[in-house]
Amino acid sequence: MVTNLKVMPISHWLPKIDNPLLISGPCSLESEEQALSTARELAKDKRVFVYRGGIWKPRTRPGMFEGVGSIGLEWLKLVKQETGLMTGTEVANAQHVEECLKAGVDVMWIGARSTASPFVVQEIADVLKGTDQIIMVKNPVNPDVQLWVGALERLNQAGLKNLVAIHRGFTPFSESKYRNFPNWKTVIELRRLLPNLPIICDPSHISGKREYLFEISQKAFDIGLDGLMIESHIDPSCALSDKDQQVTPAELAKILDKLVIRYASSEDPQFENKLELLRGRIDGIDHEIMEVLAQRMGIVKQIGQYKKENKVTALQINRWAQIMEDRSRLAEKLDLDDAFVKALFQLIHEDSVRQQSEIMDQD
Repeated sequence: MVTNLKVMPISHWLPKIDNPLLISGPCSLESEEQALSTARELAKDKRVFVYRGGIWKPRTRPGMFEGVGSIGLEWLKLVKQETGLMTGTEVANAQHVEECLKAGVDVMWIGARSTASPFVVQEIADVLKGTDQIIMVKNPVNPDVQLWVGALERLNQAGLKNLVAIHRGFTPFSESKYRNFPNWKTVIELRRLLPNLPIICDPSHISGKREYLFEISQKAFDIGLDGLMIESHIDPSCALSDKDQQVTPAELAKILDKLVIRYASSEDPQFENKLELLRGRIDGIDHEIMEVLAQRMGIVKQIGQYKKENKVTALQINRWAQIMEDRSRLAEKLDLDDAFVKALFQLIHEDSVRQQSEIMDQD
């Protein structure tokens, strides 16, 4: 089901933008000098539009650096006055929002932990009601797209239209080279549900390490996201939080120089004509695939009936292992991704077992 949010494009609140939205700045503001020196360097790069800096830092356990607090709002004011950059910070409760509104913070975002709590989001929405504040919503820690959509809906129902989603990855459930699992399919599903909603990527929190920032950023542009939030610190080695995922402004510029920005369409009519031709061929092949699947399921039902008559179980482990081994070998011959083929036949087999089980349950 597609949800119709009344949202404005980024160009509505940032008319001067001529590139994808780039938000950058330290994970945490640590001192006035650190905040200003980082901002001065970032402001030299005209691709940076918003300066970010965390001042309230929710931590899993007490005793870690939890931000400088409200004094950081004064430093954000100085950044804006000196550099002209818009400023932004994370808010985790209604009090944070009230303080940011009084301080004139341009952009606020709701963090992953807060997005997971409808109560917190509603409290924030209630405070923001009647304003035209720019508010961004990070995905919840678990890949629950409906929870993400729900947070955006609560804000929209409060009258907020300058909304942006931030993809910062999800808690990994297995070993991963990244700090947070990208799970791009959840982001693609969000775009399907909310096609008019701007979505940007936070490669810093996905990667957890600066060496992966480029590949995550490029992937974000490859699937058509609208911008990036990348953490930058004047001296990451001395950062009080998340130092491994931050880069200097100079390093950030090098990453941006290498990125290939992709667009939703091309002005070249020959490109569009060729694309439509190729898409037409894909549509035809997809129809053939579905017809073959229908034939396969017809045979599955025959097998189910035969098993029922002979009192044989729907699930046959040895047959399943044989199928996977055979399809894996064929995938290699056809130069298909083995993981993809296994996942595909896992779905097909699960549905086959389901249909046979239903036949066996019939009187």
